[in-house]
Amino acid sequence: MTDAAGRGQPTEGSPQAAPSLSLEKSPQPPAEGPVLRFESVRKSFGRRHVVLREVSLDVPAHTVTALIGASGSGKSTLLRCANLLEEIDDGAIHLDGVEITDLRTDADAVRRRIGVVFQAYNLFPHMTVLENITLAPRRVLRLPRDEAEERAHTLLARLGLADKASEYPDRLSGGQQQRAAIVRALALRPRLLLLDEITAALDPELVGEVLTVVRDLKADGMTMVLATHEMTFARTVADQVCFLHDGVVLERGTPEQVFGAPRQERTRQFLRRVTEAGRL
Repeated sequence: MTDAAGRGQPTEGSPQAAPSLSLEKSPQPPAEGPVLRFESVRKSFGRRHVVLREVSLDVPAHTVTALIGASGSGKSTLLRCANLLEEIDDGAIHLDGVEITDLRTDADAVRRRIGVVFQAYNLFPHMTVLENITLAPRRVLRLPRDEAEERAHTLLARLGLADKASEYPDRLSGGQQQRAAIVRALALRPRLLLLDEITAALDPELVGEVLTVVRDLKADGMTMVLATHEMTFARTVADQVCFLHDGVVLERGTPEQVFGAPRQERTRQFLRRVTEAGRL
């Protein structure tokens, strides 16, 4: 499918005690413009269910963009479109200045550069933590076993999971499983990390350990886009906050502006309800 411009589009150890993360530089050269750019992106399911409406958004390098909004506002769909897990209907998405929503795009090559962590851990239950983490580097990047395992052990140590490499996922706590899923995404040394409600399936006491990992990744310069219901976390960690409502980025700004002085009435209503629920 092509748009109006004729462009083709394809139809847990304690993390607090762990050393500071020091991710190796991405093999891709840095871009002058934003790492990720959405241009008038539209996505619908069926003829009437429009999920994204003309979404335009830039994600600068080494920043954290937080997507907030009620369930069903389009946050997760936007992330899935960025990783080409969903096909957009119109508009374009660029990664480091290259349009990835072109019919000629190698989706697998794009996904090697974009790490994704979902709210469900999606670890293979029949594989150890180490095997889960080294699978993609060995099969996708063709790394030798020794190199893939060295990379995995280094990341596991930095996320407080050094002693969990030989464990199976069902022997880990929820927070440990989510940290292992983050390690798995980082093992490919992605240019960009997408985090989709990564604390939603966790017990409240486990949320903090996962959010600590995200703070460390931010300190190390990882570019991230996260959809979250953790408003306090979004307020403290994000560089820009986007409030989505009915498939539209209704408001975008710094955390201070969006949370402290929202311009849109719908944003004010949402934040008022969040505050009343004790989540901000």
